[in-house]
Amino acid sequence: MPNFLVDLQPIGRRIEVQPGTDLLTAAQNAGVDLVAACGGVGICGTCKLRLAAGQLTPLTSSEEEQLRPEEITRGYRLACQAAPLSDVRLEIPPESLPAAQRIQIEGRESALALDPAVVALDVALSAPRLEDLRADLARVNDALAAAGRGPLQASLALLDQLSAHLRREGWTARLALRVPALPVHLVEGDSQLAAVLPAGSRLLGLAVDMGSTKLAMYLVDLESGFTLARGGVMNPQISYGEDVVSRIAFANKSADNRRLLQTRLVETINQAVGGFCAQVGASAEQIVDAVIVGNTAMHHFFCGLPVEQLGAAPYVPAVSQPLDVRAEELGLQLAPGAWVHLPANIAGYVGGDHTAVLLATQGYAADQTLVVVDIGTNTEISAVHAGRIVTCSTASGPAFEGAHIRDGMRAAPGAIERVRIEQGRVHVATIANQPAVGICGSGILTAVAEMLAAGIIDPRGSLRRDAPGVRVNNGKAEFVLVPPEGSGHGYEVVVTRSDVNEIQLAKGAIRAGINILLQEMGLRPEDVDAWIIAGAFGTYLDLRSAQRVGMFPAAPLERFHQVGNAAGVGAKEMLLSRARRVQARQLAERVGYIELTAYPDFTRHFVEAMYFGES
Repeated sequence: MPNFLVDLQPIGRRIEVQPGTDLLTAAQNAGVDLVAACGGVGICGTCKLRLAAGQLTPLTSSEEEQLRPEEITRGYRLACQAAPLSDVRLEIPPESLPAAQRIQIEGRESALALDPAVVALDVALSAPRLEDLRADLARVNDALAAAGRGPLQASLALLDQLSAHLRREGWTARLALRVPALPVHLVEGDSQLAAVLPAGSRLLGLAVDMGSTKLAMYLVDLESGFTLARGGVMNPQISYGEDVVSRIAFANKSADNRRLLQTRLVETINQAVGGFCAQVGASAEQIVDAVIVGNTAMHHFFCGLPVEQLGAAPYVPAVSQPLDVRAEELGLQLAPGAWVHLPANIAGYVGGDHTAVLLATQGYAADQTLVVVDIGTNTEISAVHAGRIVTCSTASGPAFEGAHIRDGMRAAPGAIERVRIEQGRVHVATIANQPAVGICGSGILTAVAEMLAAGIIDPRGSLRRDAPGVRVNNGKAEFVLVPPEGSGHGYEVVVTRSDVNEIQLAKGAIRAGINILLQEMGLRPEDVDAWIIAGAFGTYLDLRSAQRVGMFPAAPLERFHQVGNAAGVGAKEMLLSRARRVQARQLAERVGYIELTAYPDFTRHFVEAMYFGES
């Protein structure tokens, strides 16, 4: 029988196994540690996986005993009990991993005047009596009028909570009120109720950056502006496609598939919210507002909007303007009257996340010429000069996440993140200083840059077969980074010609986008005052390596600023300031978009940028 391919997501590791190999063994052989408290005998239920595609052996009695019925319905299995019957793609839930993947959630922040869209009003009301038979809502509206606010708008569910709360709390309450005029759906002068809480309760907000690969989330105190909790998780949609193009194709197969992508995303956010609340001693009902950003496809997946039109030219979004949507419509478990703000999308492949990046990096913009590069599976680039903003999107691909690389993996313990070659000797640094089991995006980029500097590869990307460390395997040249005896799984870690080509494609797409934007603006690289490098990969990017391979021009390194998760920072700014929401909308309206696939000179720029070094 042929071997089966086991694809382990979101780690990004793949391994071929013989028929009959259980999934726990497959994961361990691939260098992926799963929690298996009982050692794999099927009695602890800790090595859970979820089947996303393919076929596994039937459920065992141990699985029926250890897994809840709803888990079985959703495709969960125990890795030690199941074996593949075909090629399979598996989703590893966070609780089954002993060590979390590295997810960049920090970003460079600036001072901000607080003006959230939801504010607190404490009320103390007189109790009803025979001489005062006003309805509960009338009492509240009278208190609002005394505070200079309009009458209350609230759902029936909130009105039900209001009456019960007032009697339970001695006719005191903290009302979370959405400030009039934002969103525009409100009647001018009305006070929209987001939540009714005990007096003195903190009002909290949620900011989320929905990346194609990772979600970065922040729980924020709306009254102080402090971030109380933050965290990152892998985007569960990876199980249905590593990039948004694959997910669009999956969603277009059926309405059920589209709903599944939305449901899995919302479930993951709700789970993280529950963890945040437990961490800070709060309840989800205190989260009265949210700002969520993502690329246009992620925006549409999250909102349950159609994505067919994003999968084919001219790549038109269903919605581009800012949206304000009730959290309960989306399935988010926040305050019963909470809303979610989603900033404007710019184009089919430039979404509200890049709007948030532009907002967060405005501190660099005063009288400066900027190039802003938000690197990911899809990379958005903007050039800012003399009040003009021009943007494009490049399909840089998943190589920077470790995908499509022979020994590639995501940024988890044991992933090679830095390579240095000195006098023919290879030195590697791994995440968490664990024995190497693969190589992540920053590692493969530095490896290629070092191989180029050492003469192991030529400007076209071909490996020189006579170079030290290069061997021929099945007729193809590959460079050994770590021999079997030095790895964490007993296999060598190598760089192949195909791996080098993936980096050429990724960096070539980014450089071509930069060159075209500069050409459109009439600028040269030396005219750029500041290069703003954002995104998770941009945080860990070695700038010298990026310049060596030609991803960025050879500008002075002091002009480069690695700002971390600028999209997350922009989302938090919009959460804390209505003025920032207005600025974000105005920024999006100013942006001129270039569709690279239709640009007359794109092919020439891209081919030239594929070569290593300056073209």
